[in-house]
Amino acid sequence: MVTAQSNALMKFKRAYPKIKDPILKTIYRQTIDALTQNITELLQFYPLTPKTGRDDDVLKDDASAAAAGELLGFAKTSIKSYALAITETATPSLRKVFKKHLNGAIDTHAKIFNCLYERNLYPAYDLNQLLQNDVDVANKALSQPF
Repeated sequence: MVTAQSNALMKFKRAYPKIKDPILKTIYRQTIDALTQNITELLQFYPLTPKTGRDDDVLKDDASAAAAGELLGFAKTSIKSYALAITETATPSLRKVFKKHLNGAIDTHAKIFNCLYERNLYPAYDLNQLLQNDVDVANKALSQPF
């Protein structure tokens, strides 16, 4: 939740200055404020998590890590969206297409995950590092001006 909301917060903050419609700008501002509050509240729980005692040195390439995280998030969202779409269609031929797309999205997710894991950009088995990455992304999103 923290990473997804942090990524959304950064996108909304980047878009905010470009919005001309006053009503839409107000909605964006309310969304930015709500996400900021959500992230701040959720970050309070991170210090309470158990520590595994493991502290691997993870490669820090912020640009690649951010781009890869966005790509991985997109793949996960695609999987969820196609799975939901399959349950909402009554057309067998469309269901078949959705299933094909779902399998493609699953394969894409695996490629992205393996690429990230092999390059130490996604420490999937290191809870401490995963939680620290969440905190880092959240703090970056919270401190980003708009």
